[in-house]
Amino acid sequence: MQNILQFFEIVPSSTRSIFLVSGLGLFLSLEAIVPLFRMDYNKVKHAGINLTFTVITLVINLIGASLIVAAVDFSETHQSGLLNMVELPLWLYVIFGLTLLDLIGAWLIHWLEHRVKWMWMFHLVHHTDPNIDVTSGLRHHPGENILRLLFTTLAVLSTGASFGLVMLYQTISAFFAALTHANIQILNWVDKPLSWVFVTPNFHKTHHHYILPQTDSNYGNIFSIWDHIFSTTSQIDMKDMKYGIDTHMNPSEHSSIKNLLTIPFQKYRRPVGSKFDE
Repeated sequence: MQNILQFFEIVPSSTRSIFLVSGLGLFLSLEAIVPLFRMDYNKVKHAGINLTFTVITLVINLIGASLIVAAVDFSETHQSGLLNMVELPLWLYVIFGLTLLDLIGAWLIHWLEHRVKWMWMFHLVHHTDPNIDVTSGLRHHPGENILRLLFTTLAVLSTGASFGLVMLYQTISAFFAALTHANIQILNWVDKPLSWVFVTPNFHKTHHHYILPQTDSNYGNIFSIWDHIFSTTSQIDMKDMKYGIDTHMNPSEHSSIKNLLTIPFQKYRRPVGSKFDE
């Protein structure tokens, strides 16, 4: 376990990029072999839109990496954070660390994005995708990326996680983003029991159903346990799945980079069952 943390502590960004590209390649291949849905869409154009957001994300994360490093340095200098309050066996340190980073750095901000209107307007861009595949996990507005970066920094400060643990978490997180959005068929008898602990493909895809209440459920990133603990789970049969968001079903809105970038600054549209006022 110590060797794993040490590896991720010194792993160069180029190696992490290879992990990301390899993961995309793997799931793109699986989408062709065992697709969940045979969707009629221009896969290249669709990927082009989502990968454009990825490039912007990489720039933001590159600039914001100093925040993560500063948070780790602060925790190490002051021995602050939940993980530094008690002496834990290394394996337990890693498990607790990953679950807490996932709670604060992913589940909490995701839940808030569905509860705070101005945050929702940024996150909305992710939900406009009408054809969920492996590239959809990369479709996030720059404003949302900044929010998630800030909450990741908060997670590091709150937990006192080491740099190696943070890098391990982010690598696993990237893998799960690809896995859970990939258009691949998972047998229900495999997906269902795993979904009690981990975010599985079918568990997360319910979150991408185009109408409420499914949209406001299943906020997990790696671990589904937080959704079970906070009673924010929902499940829909995949045969009834329809992707997108009911307020932005027009292709001119969900397939235009210019429009997607300006969505957070447009007038809020109230879907049926919305928790927000006009």
